[in-house]
Amino acid sequence: MDAAQQLQSLTWSDAAYLAPEWILIAFMIVLAVLDLFLPRRALTGWLTLAGLLTSLGFVIWRLTELAGATPQAGADGQAVSGVIRIMADSYRIDYFSSLLKIIFLVATALIVLMSLGTVRKADIPDRGEFYYLLLPAVCGAMIMASSGDMITLYIGLELLSITTYVLVGIRKHSVQSTEAAFKYVVTGGISSALILFGMSYLYGITGATNLGAIGEGLKAHAIDFPAILYVAFFFILAGLGIKIAAAPFHYWSTDVYQGAPTPVTAFLAVVSKGAAFAVIFRIVYNLAFYSSSPGKPVADDVFLVLLILAAAAMLVGSTMALRQYNVKRLFALSGVANAGYMLVPLGLSIKGMHASGVGEFIFYLAAYLLMTIGALTVYAVIAKSTSQEDVGGFAGLYYRAPWTAAAMIVFMLSLAGLPVTGGFFGKLFILLGTVQSKDYWIAAVMVVSSVISYYFYFGLIRQMFMRSTNEADVEVPATSGIVIWLCAAATVALGIVPGPALDWINSHFSLVNDLFISMG
Repeated sequence: MDAAQQLQSLTWSDAAYLAPEWILIAFMIVLAVLDLFLPRRALTGWLTLAGLLTSLGFVIWRLTELAGATPQAGADGQAVSGVIRIMADSYRIDYFSSLLKIIFLVATALIVLMSLGTVRKADIPDRGEFYYLLLPAVCGAMIMASSGDMITLYIGLELLSITTYVLVGIRKHSVQSTEAAFKYVVTGGISSALILFGMSYLYGITGATNLGAIGEGLKAHAIDFPAILYVAFFFILAGLGIKIAAAPFHYWSTDVYQGAPTPVTAFLAVVSKGAAFAVIFRIVYNLAFYSSSPGKPVADDVFLVLLILAAAAMLVGSTMALRQYNVKRLFALSGVANAGYMLVPLGLSIKGMHASGVGEFIFYLAAYLLMTIGALTVYAVIAKSTSQEDVGGFAGLYYRAPWTAAAMIVFMLSLAGLPVTGGFFGKLFILLGTVQSKDYWIAAVMVVSSVISYYFYFGLIRQMFMRSTNEADVEVPATSGIVIWLCAAATVALGIVPGPALDWINSHFSLVNDLFISMG
């Protein structure tokens, strides 16, 4: 079925399933018009937050419906064992996409709330544009999470990419922001070109764009085109490796994270990275499994490359951060290492006693959301008070804002993977998965990378306690304080009762229904 036929098959009842995405686009259009007349740009921020929470409510409502769905015959717009398939499976609403959408919307809502207390007009002159541009960006991430077709997948990717290009360079009078935007556009364009090039080879082999149809085609033709499959997968992985900032494709991230406004940095670190991971999961699980042929273990090589990429990201990110003093560049390199941790469950695939890689990934992504946005909010508060962007800005924080310092300690412990935090159990679950799969070498890399990271994470903590300062007290805006303590409380909660959260994900998630796209 071509794209025109797929569009014609979209009925009004099917379109209702896309309510979360429609809501975001509708709010964006309305806010773009209202921004011309609203005297206070902060009101645009609150309305943006309302749009995100409304969309989140619809996603949660649909997820509860999926939980109670009974198996039905496969058809567009019908629930099939907890999966809603739209436009010939080009767009899927399942547990995998719904959980990721919740993460994206919660992250963006926290980012908006954080910005309301820390962003000044001098930082972002066009604050109205900043707020409503976040809506199509997160909508693009949601489309990527639900895509079952390369066309819809690429539409979501470009919607996310183009809006984040603008957001990175929204400080038009800042040379640093302009440079960051230029670098991001160039590397983003290269990434899109690599992904399209790899997709073109898959289309050439199978004549299809739907991931399920491509998987069926690879079953029949993989034996004839092993070399082309290697080229296709490795170009796609290289393009998506740029999007998730995994070494050796990470060099853009430090300059872009530093030059972008802090809320945009948080968005890139969590939402953009998570959306790219969603695409990698869809492509790898639907296509790589069917790519091997006698004597040509393409699938095994793809999973090995993923583990090598994970190991490189963990080691390079951790070691490069040792000599970094700018806080946002430090978090960029921390994000490189964390991209490696999140690649491990994907690279392990389904082997031995290990079959819960997706649950481990979602749990760690949720923990990463909380500790990264929480820590960047603390940084934004300090940068606003002291105008310092390096770790020296944290000097004496315990004496100036003791409760904020306590929350920052929670985030640093979680990023380092120490008890009792969500980051600790996130890494522990992934580590146990590597042991179950008998991939001991990647487990060793995880341990070494985590130990290295203690140096720079505890360096921030040392600044807060060991360096006296005569600076005035740090004022924490109410909205920023809400974000900090919501993230800190949730991080500790995931560290105290991690089992129920992971068990709930694994009990509702199904590899066959939620990730594998069947053309039956």
